[in-house]
Amino acid sequence: MASEMTPTHIIESRTLDRATVEALAKSGMPHKLVDCTLEEAHLSRLVLEGWVFEACNVKQATFTGAKLGNTLWSDCKGGLADFTGADLSESRIEGCDFNNSSFRGTVLTGAQIERCKLTGANLSEAKTLNLTFEETRLADARLPGLSLRKARLNGLDFQLADLRKSDFRDAIFQDCSLRDANLAECRFEGADLRGADLGGIRLLNAKQFKGATISRDQAGQLLAELGLKVR
Repeated sequence: MASEMTPTHIIESRTLDRATVEALAKSGMPHKLVDCTLEEAHLSRLVLEGWVFEACNVKQATFTGAKLGNTLWSDCKGGLADFTGADLSESRIEGCDFNNSSFRGTVLTGAQIERCKLTGANLSEAKTLNLTFEETRLADARLPGLSLRKARLNGLDFQLADLRKSDFRDAIFQDCSLRDANLAECRFEGADLRGADLGGIRLLNAKQFKGATISRDQAGQLLAELGLKVR
């Protein structure tokens, strides 16, 4: 969840550079930025814990190694932003566009991501314990080794995503897409896949769904790979 600390100062509709943000951060208290522009700003390694970013432009901004725990991001535009190695633990990200952004090695422990666009995003090596996703587009994203064990997954689009070695044991899929995703060495034991689009999954890969629950229609799709019909 987002920080329980209340931002001490609200800044609206300003263009901010590193020097300005760094000066604000020195107070040690969180700030709320509303409709601010930080496009291409270099904010690496700053301590911004508990800050609120509302309707801000952070396109191509650099947050590498920044301390962003307990932050709230709402309706922000951040295509190609770089959060490599940042700490976003216990943060809430909602209604944001972070297409093609990098979260490589980012700490996302306990974070909540809802109604976001993460098409083409890179979450390789991210720390995702207790990470929750909802109604988020992750098409063509890189998510190898993702752990969503026992999670309830609602409205997630993993189409063409790299999900190699991800853990979906005991997860429940509702209105999700795994169409043409790379599912090599994934684990689905105990998962309920009846609410997932499995289009493009070949029968040769069906063994990795051992222990999962699928529908008759999904079983028919898999058998159709062998030219068989289910009546």
